[in-house]
Amino acid sequence: MTAYDIVLKSRAKGRPTAAKYIEKITENFIELHGDRRFADDAAVIAGIGTVCGRPVTVIGIEKGEDTNGKIAHNFGCAHPEGYRKAVRLMKQAEKFHRPVLLFVDTSGAYCGIGAEERGQSEAIASSILEMIRLKTPCLTVIIGEGGSGGALGLAAADEVWITETSTYSVISPEGCASILWKDSSKVAEASECLKLTAQDLLSLRAVERVIEEKEFSDEFFSGLKERIAAFFESKRGVPAEALVEARYGRFRKF
Repeated sequence: MTAYDIVLKSRAKGRPTAAKYIEKITENFIELHGDRRFADDAAVIAGIGTVCGRPVTVIGIEKGEDTNGKIAHNFGCAHPEGYRKAVRLMKQAEKFHRPVLLFVDTSGAYCGIGAEERGQSEAIASSILEMIRLKTPCLTVIIGEGGSGGALGLAAADEVWITETSTYSVISPEGCASILWKDSSKVAEASECLKLTAQDLLSLRAVERVIEEKEFSDEFFSGLKERIAAFFESKRGVPAEALVEARYGRFRKF
């Protein structure tokens, strides 16, 4: 499978969205709304649930499954209030000593005029900063597209995992082709150059684990759930200062 084949798979219709992962992996999920500043961004689902009985804060960028859902969730392109909602819940998780689980699937943060006027870049930067210094374990799983700063805003975690036909990149292949070659038709070449596939990212140490998808079967979700529970269990008892130092060191290596 070529890099561009994987790009197409990461965007494919029928691929499980963040809402499906939350449904399959958490129990007793209760959604919380709003950033307490402006509005509630439907592109970001956030709340509290349990994973194998352990309370966790769960945050996911939701694309929507059908046409109406995609419109309602803004095609997974979060506004500033989405990132600020995520930060609010991360701080709440820190207060109550809950680990944070994040699912990322976005082509990028929303770039409309209103989003820029409300401080999109500041919201993403603040989210990265707050994640880096969060005094509780956090794990990000990329489940589709990991597009640019929109993805990075929720990926400054202790570890970043990725499913095998997901992507993670500073720019879309189409955008890269337009910049490098002034020709958007060279999207396949751009996909190879960007090193955006799961195996590329693993070899570059930009992610810690590649998750085999197994056609997104119940076996896939139960296996991922067990791995997530084991990851959080491994962080139990780790001093907050050590968590922050290790997380900071991870990103300084880049």
